[in-house]
Amino acid sequence: MTRKILAAANWKMNGSRTANRAWTDSFVPRSAELACNILVCAPSVYLSDLDRAFEGTKVMLGAQDVNEHANGAYTGETAAAMLKDVGCEWVIIGHSERRTLYGDSNERVAAKCRAAHEQGLRVVLCVGETLQEREAGTTIDVVTEQLQAALNAIGPQALAAGALAYEPVWAIGTGKTATPAQAQEVHAALRDAVRAVDPESADALRILYGGSVKPANAAELFAMPDIDGALVGGAALKAEDFYSICASAQV
Repeated sequence: MTRKILAAANWKMNGSRTANRAWTDSFVPRSAELACNILVCAPSVYLSDLDRAFEGTKVMLGAQDVNEHANGAYTGETAAAMLKDVGCEWVIIGHSERRTLYGDSNERVAAKCRAAHEQGLRVVLCVGETLQEREAGTTIDVVTEQLQAALNAIGPQALAAGALAYEPVWAIGTGKTATPAQAQEVHAALRDAVRAVDPESADALRILYGGSVKPANAAELFAMPDIDGALVGGAALKAEDFYSICASAQV
């Protein structure tokens, strides 16, 4: 089946009201001409501003993380219902920076996925291996285990309603990129793991590549049969670069 390319911007901990306004003023007016689906995931303090900026456009809004609890004494955290309340449709969960810097285990990632799903948020589930794991030949085992924890929590249909993002940790922000063939191998294995549970969901699931995606390599990555878009970090901070990546999607 044909899966529509999803280009997702992850601004990480970057931005300001002034910079964000310049970005949206540049990107949003041209977004209607793009063939792909477009998602922008921004710091939580700017989500309300961006909800207004994206109103009536094809640009979807997402958050970068969510707490696994519905509410309560969790100072500094953000619940899924709060994200819905300010206009989010999507949320990134399990990004490698959350896993490595803040200790998000597979179990906590699964709990966050469950909390997001219960509030109707679509999840971008991130999986990926470290350089040491790749060199040890355990890439497929690592990413499949990360995937399985979330699958057990929300099921294949809910996963397919969102997206899966393969982001080799060694390629994030380093300028290094998995070759299209390396990425395709992992994407195909991830789809096969979902197919073992639910073939229909596996065919529908969009699997994004994340890891130093830029205008120069986007088209080559998107040409792979199991790469259905990108989760873009650094290059998404420049509206022109992100537009170029989006424009690389022809279907």
